[in-house]
Amino acid sequence: MIRAAVTGACGRMGTLIIQNILVAQDMELSAAFDITNTGIDVGEAIGSGQLGVPVSNPDDMENVIRETGTQVVIDFTIAVAAAGNVVRAANAGANLVVGTTGFSEEQMQQMHHAINDNGVAAVISPNFAVGVNIFWELLKEAAGKLGGFDVEIMEVHHNMKKDAPSGTAMKAAEVINDVLGGRDYVYGRQGIAPRGDEIGIHAVRGGDVVGDHTVMFFGDGERIEVRHQAHSRQAFAGGAVRAAGWVMEQSAGVYGMADVLGLGK
Repeated sequence: MIRAAVTGACGRMGTLIIQNILVAQDMELSAAFDITNTGIDVGEAIGSGQLGVPVSNPDDMENVIRETGTQVVIDFTIAVAAAGNVVRAANAGANLVVGTTGFSEEQMQQMHHAINDNGVAAVISPNFAVGVNIFWELLKEAAGKLGGFDVEIMEVHHNMKKDAPSGTAMKAAEVINDVLGGRDYVYGRQGIAPRGDEIGIHAVRGGDVVGDHTVMFFGDGERIEVRHQAHSRQAFAGGAVRAAGWVMEQSAGVYGMADVLGLGK
């Protein structure tokens, strides 16, 4: 059995990931980390009954990982917390699945150094939904055929999301620009703003929207839209647990969800 730990265990994503681990045939919950409910059984904290796993403070992560024999840590928190969590988990020899977004370049470098220096394997992706990873593949294909078209990206998320634009939208822009090359990113427009050779990226926040991403390719007299809608966070949680099982079989290094799905990079 794979022994898995979850950070942000008492939050919405943490709770859902734990529920997925509990029904997985090859995985068991070994530890739970959160800055709230420390010392309380995580099952009681999330309404799943006694699980025999207390909530631990992330500051104690290295010791808890070693004491519990945790093999993989799944992190869906916020960037400033996740960067430290990745370093602590890697230092303790645990593999990683990271779905947190909004990292700075410095934080990404810090995490990569910790992963490589400690010889662990990690899957880091802005989105673990299977459909989103196919969405990115479709964008790559479309960009290759529609080089002269204007490109606009719009993403919609719930009103509690902290980072904007979303990591998924930024990944979409990167996928397209890898094909087209040389396009600047423009984040929204105001005043006199003639369109140039750019990719427009727009973030909308409201209500309880899990995640909508639409990429529009505009030509003369026509438009093509490629869209992904997440109806439930289960799309992300299920993919993360799938990645946690996959990463246990990999050599040290940093991977993406495309590698888990066999899509390549």
